[in-house]
Amino acid sequence: MKQRKWLPALLLAVVLLGGGVLLLWQTGFFSSLGSLEEMRAYIGRFAPFSQLFYFFIQFLSVVAAPIPSNVTALAGAVLFGMWEAFLLTWLAVVAGSVLVFWLARVIGQPFVERLVNRKVADKYLELIQRKRDIFLILVFLFPFFPDDVICILAGLTDIPLRRFVVIVLFTRPWGLLVSCALGGSVLNIPIWAMVLLGLAGLALFLVGMKYGDRWEEALLKRFRRQ
Repeated sequence: MKQRKWLPALLLAVVLLGGGVLLLWQTGFFSSLGSLEEMRAYIGRFAPFSQLFYFFIQFLSVVAAPIPSNVTALAGAVLFGMWEAFLLTWLAVVAGSVLVFWLARVIGQPFVERLVNRKVADKYLELIQRKRDIFLILVFLFPFFPDDVICILAGLTDIPLRRFVVIVLFTRPWGLLVSCALGGSVLNIPIWAMVLLGLAGLALFLVGMKYGDRWEEALLKRFRRQ
């Protein structure tokens, strides 16, 4: 009886993983990853449904395939403009993040083992369980960590789905916004500035991991007094 409860979720996962990747492969998506221009031309082939297909690609970047969503966000911004590409990418990434979280929660370890390397799972799962919200927020804010893998592993914890959705909504869009701004020629960051930003982000992450629990507890105490 218990197996029947997660059978529909398992079928959905199989369709997305198998069907989604097969569709991208047959339409030439992976060969277009070689350059921004090839990616832009690939997405443009599906006009007048280019926006819908772009959303589908960004959705699959979380759910089914090793697709760098920041790279496709650049191409989308060139094709659709910064804000349209950002909105489509944000909605797709949030939807994909919530779906893999839910699939991991419903199906459990068998689903996670198909998508996440054991060493990676061992590395991050304990941190997610122990640091919980503060870890998820920091990981999603900074571009050095496997966000999609973290979403899957978070489904194995007892973090409420509603809280996870809120965290994803407010933390995952910022890196995507930068990519769309770069692709839309709104923002031009030199290499040295990107290196400095990366080092600053890493420093903030390490400080947050060390003192995050104290900050969280201090904020909770302040809120209780109010």
